[in-house]
Amino acid sequence: MSTAYETIVKIIKERRSIFPASYINKEIPVGVINQILETANYAPTHKLTQPWRFVVIRKAGLERLGAELGSLYKNLVSPQQFLQKKYDSFAEKTSQANCIIAINMHLSGKIPEWEELAAVSCAVQNMALTAESLKVGAYWSSPPLIDDLGDFLGLEENEKCIGLFYMGYHNEKPWAPNRTSMEEKVRWIEE
Repeated sequence: MSTAYETIVKIIKERRSIFPASYINKEIPVGVINQILETANYAPTHKLTQPWRFVVIRKAGLERLGAELGSLYKNLVSPQQFLQKKYDSFAEKTSQANCIIAINMHLSGKIPEWEELAAVSCAVQNMALTAESLKVGAYWSSPPLIDDLGDFLGLEENEKCIGLFYMGYHNEKPWAPNRTSMEEKVRWIEE
């Protein structure tokens, strides 16, 4: 029997970004999506501002999101920079996902924005670990176009989108993480 430590370390070390091209055509039940979202609510948050807000996009909403991203891209880049392949990729990528969760941040005004961002990031890490434990592939994307999704997502004036959390079942085999040693990243002060 594994200890809680062994279980959490295993999940942390096995978590990988699984991209939409790897997703298979299998619906993620609403109950599983809710399990993933529920763990976000337990992220650390200074002054309990709980700044995380989410919009779940599924089914026909995925096609609408792909069209919106394509439209934003077409309208925001100059004709000289426009790439048809990039434009087409928005609809392709959103159609490959079974569910996309817009990651939004509510700015309380009580604490610095970076602290709100840190709290939302911790919430997304909880979601990523939960998705891994449930064998759901996930990937946090943050294309520049998210700054212009407020109307589509119905965001309030004090909210902003900071990413899209793509999810889908997959058949990827685990692979070794690409990490350098912690010894290269830690200094100790003991005197």
